[in-house]
Amino acid sequence: MKFLDEAKVYLRSGNGGAGAISFRREKFVEYGGPDGGDGGRGGHVYVECVDGLNTLIDYRYQQHFKAKIGDHGTGRNRTGKHGADITLKVPKGTQVFDDTREVVLADMMELGERVLLLEGGKNGLGNTRFKSSTNQAPRRSTPGGDGIEMWVWLQLKLIADAGLVGLPNAGKSTFLAAVSRARPKIADYPFTTLHPQLGVVRADDREFVLADIPGLIEGAHEGTGLGTRFLGHVERCRVLLHLVDGTSDDVAANYRTVRQELEEYGHGIGSKPEIVALNKSDAMSSDVVAKKLQQLSTAVGAKAMILSAISGEGVEPILRALRDQIADKIEQNTDAVVAAGSAAWSPEN
Repeated sequence: MKFLDEAKVYLRSGNGGAGAISFRREKFVEYGGPDGGDGGRGGHVYVECVDGLNTLIDYRYQQHFKAKIGDHGTGRNRTGKHGADITLKVPKGTQVFDDTREVVLADMMELGERVLLLEGGKNGLGNTRFKSSTNQAPRRSTPGGDGIEMWVWLQLKLIADAGLVGLPNAGKSTFLAAVSRARPKIADYPFTTLHPQLGVVRADDREFVLADIPGLIEGAHEGTGLGTRFLGHVERCRVLLHLVDGTSDDVAANYRTVRQELEEYGHGIGSKPEIVALNKSDAMSSDVVAKKLQQLSTAVGAKAMILSAISGEGVEPILRALRDQIADKIEQNTDAVVAAGSAAWSPEN
């Protein structure tokens, strides 16, 4: 299945049905009177988070979604049928934006979550509603309300525990393939990875999800290269694993390039916990590894780790470090929720 993380779709809720003007005429009934029924409301437009989806590819082939209109009311006080609702089914982690891409209409984070995007038009009222002691034969009804239409953007941000970042050809795909059953494309040219990849990684007794996004280059936050399109996939990660190609001429400059792009992109990515590793140690002598590790550690301001996804050197320590960082973030989030719940209640309330 082809990966698609962004789609623009047109939505329209249904018009409401009109109320009826009708009068009761029955044999052997002395008095008639109004009996026009109300119309049915127009169909709503919902978005729902469902299991079994990991892409928005369905919305490439269909971009227009219209709910049904409500039926008109009829005589004998019969109400028109409501218009059928329509539901957009999306994977977990999908955000719905308005046409300007500035307003978030929905953020689908939980399976089964269902959000009303557009309300259907209100139902019209039949003439029975306008009967009174001074107007016993009203010839008045109301039309149904109009539905609402708008264009929206669907944007999928993968939900992973850890995210892989780095320049093109830093070895991110090779590392993901080495530690999980994911089989990303691996080749010796830049931008081999053209869309995010997910893999489930096991470190001792714990499993977590690792996301590999396409490589970043200088100016990515301004649209250079593959731009910022895929940076959104690491917004929800708890920790970043920053891989630096040890065979490059200036590992410190490579690290700073990616860090600057993360900072410029914003959305909290630059403040996430980060583990930095000097990759491809198998392709260098021990003296070169030591020298470049020192240069990278100086640029990072902390001890960088050594890694070779090919030989397996440093893989287990890095996985354990990721596992511990993820566990710490989960514990912090749990404590924050508990603290918020405790602060919301007091004996005086």
